[in-house]
Amino acid sequence: MSDLTKPEKQTLQTTTSHPMFYVMNNLIQNYAWGSTTSINQLFGIDNPKGKPQAEIWMGAHPNGCSTVLLDGEETKLSTLISKDMNAFLNKKVATRFGELPYLFKVLAAEKALSIQVHPNKRQAELGFVGEEQQGVPLTAANRNYKDPNHKPELVYALTEYQAMNGFRPISEIINFFSELAIPELQDLVNDLITEQTPTGLANFFSGLLSLEGEQKEMALTVLLAQASIIDMPLFDLISDLEEQYSGDIGLFAPLILNVITLAPGQAMFLDAETPHAYLKGTGLEIMANSDNVLRAGLTPKYIDVKELLACTRFRETPFDNLLLAPIENNGVLEYPIPVDDFKFSIILSATDLSLEVHSAEILLPLDFALVITHANGETCILEKGQSVFIPAYAQKYTIRSQGRVARAYC
Repeated sequence: MSDLTKPEKQTLQTTTSHPMFYVMNNLIQNYAWGSTTSINQLFGIDNPKGKPQAEIWMGAHPNGCSTVLLDGEETKLSTLISKDMNAFLNKKVATRFGELPYLFKVLAAEKALSIQVHPNKRQAELGFVGEEQQGVPLTAANRNYKDPNHKPELVYALTEYQAMNGFRPISEIINFFSELAIPELQDLVNDLITEQTPTGLANFFSGLLSLEGEQKEMALTVLLAQASIIDMPLFDLISDLEEQYSGDIGLFAPLILNVITLAPGQAMFLDAETPHAYLKGTGLEIMANSDNVLRAGLTPKYIDVKELLACTRFRETPFDNLLLAPIENNGVLEYPIPVDDFKFSIILSATDLSLEVHSAEILLPLDFALVITHANGETCILEKGQSVFIPAYAQKYTIRSQGRVARAYC
């Protein structure tokens, strides 16, 4: 038995020799769509080579695991947690997930990310087993399922944050495409008019994604010609996306999916089986620990139309339902997330605010320095943009900051 998980009477005595706070060293992912300036401007993190800094990963994901100091040596967070999962995660989380079940990110998009759908948990389990049995390498370009997990996400805007999320009302889709009157799409539009149902929407979406050759080229030519003369922000967006993804069928997506711009401080949940895309802006993102992505456009990568359709719910998403309203509790904004993999809250400011620890947590100060103290006398000071891992065995801590602090936990 680890001394971190001995009976409660011994816990307070034995854990005093184990750190309560682990300052994290996090990987920055330099994806091509990232911003060269946003992370530096928000958090003062240097970018001497001017690379596109797309994401800061905070967590124990194998493709970008954070490190912490353990006995003076830099150690992967996953290695630390594996030493005693019950102590670091709590027994319930360790038994259910067997790992830190979430990945926390800063995401800075200068260009649009691909349109994506994430499978639900059951679809991911079946898909992963199927591709394993078929012998499809995990690194193969046509691999859909990298793991057996779902990938719900929450995004919290730090700047204006533009995205697409969920299908528009079918009536709006019909109006847009009827006004465009693209000959190559007329049969698809007529069929949707006849069958304004989830099945009709699925057939329309499938038909659009399956366009090829001259038919696809002509449909996009008419779309872009119309976008150049129609004075609407939506068509300005299509023209902007065309500069990034010329000839991509995903250029039709703003006419099919809800387009929303989050103001700083607003949040949105992105559920499984729902098409979405991040277009521009910087925010925080927390997600289940998964790499499963089925693409639907705005990408040069592999698109498996059949699997995409099987993992998509073809239901209208009312625009008014897109924002996730927090519940305020003593200066803390708690976001009602409908999954068990993670929780997220924003502490608006704190003067000796005491917080209880029920599972592994990550804190990230957004505006000013953060001071964290534990009853055993341990203190941790973070500058904005730095993060800290707090294990479940810490039980309770106190924080002080003049600005917002983001809290990821489960």
